[in-house]
Amino acid sequence: MTDNTIDTHLSDRARRNVLIGLMLTMALVAMDTTVVATAIPSIVQDLGGFSQFTWIFSIYVLVQAVTIPIYGKLADLYGRKPILLFGVIIFIGGSILSGIAWNMFALIAFRGLQGIGAGAIQPVVTTVAGDLYTVKERARIQGWLSSVWGIAGVVGPAIGGFFAEYLTWRWIFYINLPLGALSVFVIWKFLHEDVERKQHKIDYFGSTLLAVGLGTLIFGVLEGGVRWPWLSRPIVIILVTSLVVMIAFVIQERRAAEPTVPLWVYSKRVLIGANLATASLGFLSIGLTTFLPTFAEGVLGISALFAGFVLSAMSISWPISSAYSGRVYLRIGFRDTALIGSLICAVAAIGFYLLPESVPIWLVVLISFLIGSGFGFLSTSLIVGVQSLIDWNRRGVVTGANLFSRQLGQALGAAIYGSIANAVLLGKLHDAPPSLAGQLPTNLNDASAALNHQTTNLSVAAEAYLREALFQATHQVFLTLAIIAVITVVVLLGTPRIFERLRFGDDDVAAQERVDREAAKRPAESLPSASLPD
Repeated sequence: MTDNTIDTHLSDRARRNVLIGLMLTMALVAMDTTVVATAIPSIVQDLGGFSQFTWIFSIYVLVQAVTIPIYGKLADLYGRKPILLFGVIIFIGGSILSGIAWNMFALIAFRGLQGIGAGAIQPVVTTVAGDLYTVKERARIQGWLSSVWGIAGVVGPAIGGFFAEYLTWRWIFYINLPLGALSVFVIWKFLHEDVERKQHKIDYFGSTLLAVGLGTLIFGVLEGGVRWPWLSRPIVIILVTSLVVMIAFVIQERRAAEPTVPLWVYSKRVLIGANLATASLGFLSIGLTTFLPTFAEGVLGISALFAGFVLSAMSISWPISSAYSGRVYLRIGFRDTALIGSLICAVAAIGFYLLPESVPIWLVVLISFLIGSGFGFLSTSLIVGVQSLIDWNRRGVVTGANLFSRQLGQALGAAIYGSIANAVLLGKLHDAPPSLAGQLPTNLNDASAALNHQTTNLSVAAEAYLREALFQATHQVFLTLAIIAVITVVVLLGTPRIFERLRFGDDDVAAQERVDREAAKRPAESLPSASLPD
């Protein structure tokens, strides 16, 4: 195994510079989706291909998700710095090509290239933060990294809308160039590693099986209920293919000398519980990101601008509670801190479910702020917890597995929520009174647009009925949110306590460095932490 370690003797100024580089790098990924979303109408108007535009997002999410575990392993083998720089450079290249795309198919292909780069950024940035900072400091650092996502959620749509309206949508991709170049410079100059070059037996076959198996699974989830019905032959074939390939992947990982995803990652109760809870976090967050604005605009009748503020309340409280969670987990432990976060999420999700059709907007903002607080406690305690249990040589793997779980939760959640909302809405439209025949739209997007007078003016009776139908659809989504939140509480109750009580002194940096350097010398075949609870 390579004797790689991050230099933990960096001065406070040097570590601060590295953190700035990490935040700049994370901003590339965080800003991407929110900036692109607001420019979609301009892109479709310029390039055409309306029926394919959803793949601008889907291909990016799919490729990013399937590469995260692979990059996590490569970062353990070859060091964080080269993998992170590789990811940023590929992302920049994909951004340039996306900006010059000549048709929708070319843009989709180049977005896939962006996804290949993005797959390296989030897990490696999070892993470097775990390497460079002590357990005592990591919550504050995760709070800073989470704040990047919060800022992106507020600023991204405004930037995308400005470029689309006053310049050209192509600038939403070109803006990544100076940001990416600056992040490369800072990471290259200030992040230092001790790397001993050794030969490795790269598990190419396992990586290929993982990419194909997860890729077909996520593709089936994204297209199920959209392009094909859930129980149709194409979806069944796709999901069965994914299952067969993943079984082959497990067999391959059992016999590989240096497996891409060691099976112990999914054999310890602590890691299983943390990954399941993180998947639930992804499931919950994508539901609110997708349907809370729909509820605010379509049901409550507020503008898109104010609907964005409703969602931004969650983005503001998330990094605040993430930074504060360190004080909590140092006193009561990681598991119990995550449990507090899950309980807050459950209360907030039930609050969303209990919202009536007519409700003051401040109450929706308050519940959004509350669930963001739960997300901060939940996400930070889980990622810092699993990183703290694993030595340097395996930290990239467990970080990649944890972040992949969130991506998978988001992909599954987007598909399931969409199916639920469309089924409820279409059922209500099918059962509409005969007097409204021909006046009502036929899907969720058209319904939301119609209620905001983006497509056509509705009669008073049609608008009232449509608001009721949309309320029922989002109401069922919120019910699903509440159920998932309660399940998360149950999962964490069944997860062993991780470091029930921790006490760290001022020499924690040096102590952690010694542990990591000793761990880096262990054989590749050894289990990383024998003290992990079963």
